[in-house]
Amino acid sequence: MIEFQGVSKSYWTGTRRKVILDRASFRVELGNSLGILAENGAGKTTIINMMAGLEKPDEGRIIKTSRVSFPLGFMGGVNNKHSAKENCRYIARLYGLDPDYVESFCRWVCGLGEYFDMPLATYSSGMRSRFSFSLLLSIEFDIYLIDEGMPSSSDVEFNRKAGNVLKERLKNATVIIVSHQAATLERFCRSAAVLRNGQLYQFDTLEEARRLYDYHT
Repeated sequence: MIEFQGVSKSYWTGTRRKVILDRASFRVELGNSLGILAENGAGKTTIINMMAGLEKPDEGRIIKTSRVSFPLGFMGGVNNKHSAKENCRYIARLYGLDPDYVESFCRWVCGLGEYFDMPLATYSSGMRSRFSFSLLLSIEFDIYLIDEGMPSSSDVEFNRKAGNVLKERLKNATVIIVSHQAATLERFCRSAAVLRNGQLYQFDTLEEARRLYDYHT
């Protein structure tokens, strides 16, 4: 479970204060995957980072009683000077997992071939996305945090493997996904919310959330 209790978060942009959340309270229960619709610039990444513990609220409390993933695409703790192999084994030790398993899992899913043993600094953005997603999937969490969905890739085999693994994970896990497109949420969530004017408006169905979102965009 993740619960926000009277959480406020804002930034000074240089010309005005941008409010992300204004004393917002909501809860995401295990087994009820949630999609969040928000326009670009509304604070999608910020709210995901707060759920992960990467950013702190200005006010209020965030309570977590489950194992929550780092956000998809987050590369904190990963060293660009090291290879995917070295990074996998390091992250595995941080989470108390078998380094051999995490390495072999990531090597199989991301399908980078010889690049897996080369520094991440040599990777294209697509290769980095494939590696970060495989690393996320190698660790079993109760709640997975995804910002804008799966990384786009022209590699059909990667899309198949990663999609199948994620589908299997979600049989026993919950996903929170934020996006500016309702179609991105359809694959993962039945219930949805709209982030607007510092509040998160939750609905039982994606269609209800879509109607509010479309009305204001």
